[in-house]
Amino acid sequence: MASDAGCVTSVLGRDVRHVFEGLGSMVRVGSGTGAMAKGFAGAFPGLKCVVLDLPRVVEGLEGSENLRFVGGDMFESIPHADAVFLKWVLHDWSDEDCVKILKNCKEAVSFKGGKVILVEVVVEDRGEDDQATQTQLFFDMKMMVEINGRERSEKEWAKFVHLCFVIYRADF
Repeated sequence: MASDAGCVTSVLGRDVRHVFEGLGSMVRVGSGTGAMAKGFAGAFPGLKCVVLDLPRVVEGLEGSENLRFVGGDMFESIPHADAVFLKWVLHDWSDEDCVKILKNCKEAVSFKGGKVILVEVVVEDRGEDDQATQTQLFFDMKMMVEINGRERSEKEWAKFVHLCFVIYRADF
């Protein structure tokens, strides 16, 4: 979502900058027009960013010195890079599809020190009356009804990551 890209990029660049420092290249999967990748390219001038989205989405979009757009399908393959970044992508998909996507991410960074960086909603039960819980459950129902995706708990995210990778870390 371009509307939240500036806010999320700012928070990531400020609070977890160390995750991105030292990366030479990063693929932003499912980024559309690349608003977030543009933010990363500006915040980390040495970082070569690739935006991977469907060909019809990236057709005609212009990159820059450290940003380029690639038409492709995350279910087929993801370009090789030091890191793959997915923000609110996996919640759109079924468990089986998430495993396919994550395995392709693993292939894209299949070397020591490669990173797959996920930004997703983590559902936690704070009680029925908690407004945050109600909002999370609303989005969970919306995802299930509209596109067969869903929001997941930390335990569910850990299970995915364990199936596809060796290391799981919920905190920064």
